[in-house]
Amino acid sequence: MVKCYYTLLTILLFSACAETSKPKEPKWVDLFNGKDINDWVVKIHHHEVGENFGNTFRVEDSIIKVRYDQYGNFNDQFGHLYYKQPFSHYHLKFEYRFVGRWVPTAPSYTLLNSGVMFHSQDPKTMPKEQDWPISVEMQLLGGLGDGKPRPTGNMCSPGTNVVYKGILDPTHCIESTSKTYDGDQWVRGELIVLGDSLVTHIINGDTVLQYSKPQIGGGVVNGYDPAVKVEGKLLSSGFIALQSEGQEVDFRRIRILNLDAQQ
Repeated sequence: MVKCYYTLLTILLFSACAETSKPKEPKWVDLFNGKDINDWVVKIHHHEVGENFGNTFRVEDSIIKVRYDQYGNFNDQFGHLYYKQPFSHYHLKFEYRFVGRWVPTAPSYTLLNSGVMFHSQDPKTMPKEQDWPISVEMQLLGGLGDGKPRPTGNMCSPGTNVVYKGILDPTHCIESTSKTYDGDQWVRGELIVLGDSLVTHIINGDTVLQYSKPQIGGGVVNGYDPAVKVEGKLLSSGFIALQSEGQEVDFRRIRILNLDAQQ
């Protein structure tokens, strides 16, 4: 009987150890609950943090919609909707589509143009008159219907620089190798961000751009607090934000896999 007891105890201990050593399954988390943007923070140029001017960002039909029907003159009221917490190492998935109208008083380059910002400064550190967040952008573009290529999933760098093909590249926007997507079709975007090292852009399952060492530097951003813009500082973490810059656009199915938890 004693021998049987110790045999059973050994089996149970082995099973418990095997269970505790079993690697955790990756857990995807929805950043957007499909109902509201209570977990998000709005910052629009010319407005204080938290003021959703003109109901720019709204939720309908389980979609975050960017709309301008309550605007007059656009007046460079570039906006961003930030998730409430920063991330460092992660895999982000989302879907977007261009719809509706473009505000004709917005800059011409904003036609069928939006983006997802990441490694962004905290919106609470942005003065009222700061136009863009110091961040890196996965730029989203739609085809203009003229048969000319217009890739999406590009990299733009408001107040930042990246290392591309082995050199620090001061170019504000670097084009991806993606296809051109015309019309109002849903497009799947993905970002794999590994702190201040490698960043990968994926469009509809295809890797379209890679670069490394995102860092503060360069121009484009105006009205910022100088204490925040520390030239050359590597960006290992930051906030994720959806952009509004004059073109109506929809976002849905925004999910994240926190790779910090897998390390």
